[in-house]
Amino acid sequence: MNGLGGSMRALPVRVALIVAGLLLLMPATATGKPAGPGVTPIVLFPAWHFTRLTFTVMHQTTDPDCARSGTFEDLVFEDPGPAFSQVCRDELMTLRYDRHSHKPMRLRFHEQRGVTVSIPDYGEPASAPFYEPMYEALETVGYTRGKDIRVAGYDARLTPDMGGFLQRSKHLIEQTYRENGRRPVHLVGHSNGPIYIQYLLTHTSQAWKSKYIHGFTPLAGNFPGQGLGYALMFVGVNIPDLSFPATPENAVSSARMFLSHPSTFITASDPRIFHDDEIIIHDQSTDTFYTPQDYPRLFDDAGLSWVKPIANYYIGGVPFADPAHFPNVDVYAEKGSGIDTLVGLGLTDLTVGQLVTGTTEFFTRDGDINQEDITNDAVNAWSAMSCWHFSLTDNPGVNHFELPSSPDVLARLIADANAPRSNCP
Repeated sequence: MNGLGGSMRALPVRVALIVAGLLLLMPATATGKPAGPGVTPIVLFPAWHFTRLTFTVMHQTTDPDCARSGTFEDLVFEDPGPAFSQVCRDELMTLRYDRHSHKPMRLRFHEQRGVTVSIPDYGEPASAPFYEPMYEALETVGYTRGKDIRVAGYDARLTPDMGGFLQRSKHLIEQTYRENGRRPVHLVGHSNGPIYIQYLLTHTSQAWKSKYIHGFTPLAGNFPGQGLGYALMFVGVNIPDLSFPATPENAVSSARMFLSHPSTFITASDPRIFHDDEIIIHDQSTDTFYTPQDYPRLFDDAGLSWVKPIANYYIGGVPFADPAHFPNVDVYAEKGSGIDTLVGLGLTDLTVGQLVTGTTEFFTRDGDINQEDITNDAVNAWSAMSCWHFSLTDNPGVNHFELPSSPDVLARLIADANAPRSNCP
């Protein structure tokens, strides 16, 4: 179990994350042999809230203190627009959950009344501008945006069994295959994106994969979740700049929002992988420590028993570590390491909506600044695939947000995407 990060109590989480994002925006170049004409098409699945979403609000009644109508954007490191405050956006992005429903779990979640959501420029790089350095690097070796560089965005609040994700993504891959001379497509995912790719690869036939898929490059794939996923349910985080809320009102609106998102639970560390190997919450009022395997007790103790059906269904809800759920395509995984990474918090009690301050107790592990070593190493399970290629390349000192712009990573991506596939049945 990891120890207290006492010296980390003043860790500038917000600054570190923003600096990482700014580094990613710097131009990157990839070395290696140009792919030339007939390159293997690439479809990117972005990270958590790295797909541009437009929220259109018409006559909302969720909060009378918020504008009744208007629009705003949801995207990390982008201005959401002036129509709604941070608290209002949180409230309007909160999903309504029918806890008394007997419908399948994926059908129990609904938008607030008067709210509709769309993905502008779906399929195009413009839908995920954070990856501009990757697009530029691909262009230098013969790739073309909108032709053999496509982006399979998704609503990051939802799990991959919701919102038409599977059929929409399959259609984009098949279309990209046809429009590129029937060349199989290489899938690239960053952070949570690989979870959605894994769902797709385990919900399609081997014949479909053999026809349409060249291989899969997960960049810090968040397959088993991360410890910080639990903290979001108590302290929240502001998506536009990844800062912790600065006011009690914002902390409550943000934490409640994440409790309503089923994707929060697939982002939380799976006890089948993590067991009791890290502390996720310390309730200082009772001096109780919670690890991933304690999550049912954590929710009971916090008066959040209503979320346990969601947690039981979606924590570890996209299996990957057993042979029955191996992707069975060539995999070229990348990770970062060697950076102190926040995995848990000490809270004054288990009230939802607490502030993170300079005296907050932090628990850390080695990782990539966003995901810990347990998360990033878990993909090694796929080394047991019987025929398909598997590799996991470590990038020491390269943080989570720098991976997609790292020249070394991009050079390997281009080489791997244009290498022959394994000849597997």
